[in-house]
Amino acid sequence: MIMDKEIKHIALDHMKKTLEHLHHELSTIRTGRASTTLLDTLKVDYFGTPTPVKHVANVSVPDAKTISIQPFQPNMLQEIEKALMSSDLGLTPQSDGIIIRLVIPQLTEDRRKDIMKLVKKFGEDTKIAIRNIRREAIEKLRHLEKESDITEDDLHRAEKEAQEYTDKFIAEVDVIIEAKEEDVMTV
Repeated sequence: MIMDKEIKHIALDHMKKTLEHLHHELSTIRTGRASTTLLDTLKVDYFGTPTPVKHVANVSVPDAKTISIQPFQPNMLQEIEKALMSSDLGLTPQSDGIIIRLVIPQLTEDRRKDIMKLVKKFGEDTKIAIRNIRREAIEKLRHLEKESDITEDDLHRAEKEAQEYTDKFIAEVDVIIEAKEEDVMTV
């Protein structure tokens, strides 16, 4: 009986981590609104070491269309600009010698549709991952039943429970994707 609870706990933990990964992936998608999470993956050369921008500068959002980056050390200004120019963000840095400003342009309708395809793909990939976690858990439970470690009734109860958790997490993915779709499509 303890074994099936351990399998359930592991499966739930993996499903939660899958949702966290979806949140992280969606946070890096540009929606036309300024957000410091756009710079989460951006690294700069800091004395020969690739370092996240947030570790070498103060990153803030002064208004809905602007990201402000103020390096802790003035000599990092050029490194940050260089990293921004070579990134795939599609944003042009504007520097006054002290602060770098990134103005987030309005998204075109075509770009919004492309972003929505990407968002939906992330959602589908997450649902597939959650279903795979359920499948692996059920396979482990069936193995336990085959080894007579759990009864057939315990197996059916655990399978039903695994399906309920899967349905719950997939519904949560749908809510997250809907919210991101609304965010992307809002002008």
